[in-house]
Amino acid sequence: MNGLKYFLGTGCYSGLTPKAPGTAGSLVILLPLYFILKVNATWLILLIVLACSLICFWVFTYFEEEFGKDPGQLVMDEWAGQSLTFFTTGLAGSTELHVIILLTGFVLFRIFDVLKPLGIRKVQNLPGGWGIFADDLLAGLYALLCLKTLIFVWPNIFGMV
Repeated sequence: MNGLKYFLGTGCYSGLTPKAPGTAGSLVILLPLYFILKVNATWLILLIVLACSLICFWVFTYFEEEFGKDPGQLVMDEWAGQSLTFFTTGLAGSTELHVIILLTGFVLFRIFDVLKPLGIRKVQNLPGGWGIFADDLLAGLYALLCLKTLIFVWPNIFGMV
């Protein structure tokens, strides 16, 4: 059972990169998100956020016991937060514009996840494993709000005209 927890918690081993495992995990989830966004399946994005959150809850005790508080290789929380960044964001236009949206959302999420402004750092300290993924969900929410604002302000750049 611990092998399955390790596989899922590390985001199919994407969190095992020696440098920046959270960034690697966030990059890996972009591929399935791209195809989901292409078909505009908002409900599937929400399902991924919920599934990743539940998996994170299931595995966090194992990871903390084995690797310490909020271990870097646990990236399922990044998968949840990165997915939330694209909730209600469809893709339109050319592949180049899709890449712009994906990379913008990725960069915004990583900025909020790494710098932890606007109460994200405080949320990270929640007890009982809540903080492990709550900070990533809040970072994803802030990234979503910024991405939607950018798309609204500059729709030409994002192919939404």
